[in-house]
Amino acid sequence: MAAYAVAMIAFGVDLSALRDRGPEGRPRRAAAIAMTTTVLGVVLHAVGVVTRGIAAGRVPWANMYEFTIVFTLVAVGTFLLIQRWRDLRYLGALVITPTLLALGLAVSVLYIAADGVRPALDHYWLVIHVSVATMAIGVFAVAAALSVVQLVKERGERASAQQREPAVALAGGSGGTEVDVAPAQETDRGFWGRLGDSLPSSAELERFAYRLNAVAFLLWTFTLIAGAIWAEHAWGRPWGWDPKEVGTFVVWVVYAAYLHARATRGWDGRKAAYLGLSGFALVLVNYFGVNLLADTIHGYAF
Repeated sequence: MAAYAVAMIAFGVDLSALRDRGPEGRPRRAAAIAMTTTVLGVVLHAVGVVTRGIAAGRVPWANMYEFTIVFTLVAVGTFLLIQRWRDLRYLGALVITPTLLALGLAVSVLYIAADGVRPALDHYWLVIHVSVATMAIGVFAVAAALSVVQLVKERGERASAQQREPAVALAGGSGGTEVDVAPAQETDRGFWGRLGDSLPSSAELERFAYRLNAVAFLLWTFTLIAGAIWAEHAWGRPWGWDPKEVGTFVVWVVYAAYLHARATRGWDGRKAAYLGLSGFALVLVNYFGVNLLADTIHGYAF
């Protein structure tokens, strides 16, 4: 958590530096520090997960504390992995900050001592079903962060387009060129405009989010099916309309609608981002709300 806290601050410094942005290609020292400490943090994070499993004598994802430390590890690992294809270090603040908050919640509220599991959970499906669920939620989280960045970028693109139209009109009316008024407008672009300039296009960000959501949806589909198989083994029925089962199915329906609308109805841009974010909001409700507040046979939070 200390390493992630340093990374979060460094990512914040990197973002704030856009206000005084220098020449293009200037080294982003704060971003480099943030990435280094993020790598250190993910290594320590992985060690913590492994040693938790050793202490418990089983896989380390049998309760909410363990599930939280594992899916946040997947989220940070996914963030680091996508850097191999595209420089999206600006995404770091939106990944590391929620990760740090989730880990704080895990160690202060959800923590329980390492121990065995109840008989219903002592099954090989614990390894299969829950591990895939943690991967799905981790990937969904990074896709949601991408959607937030996409909305920021799209806002900047709309502002640039609105500024460009009067600039062209002014140039045409005065006999000048668009370049004559561009520098004056650049000084008024503000933080969001400068941030948008440093990001890929909103369309490219949306494509990244779509691909990650598609992968996570496949993992979630497997989670749903594996859960039904495990329920048949543990409770003698594959489906019982338990709140956790219903919540998992509702999440599946929302993401299925997102993928269908995106692929066949042309729902890209803001509409796709909002639908994807609504799906992730339901993931959080299903995880925290149902586990902690609902009367469910899946209530193994503590």
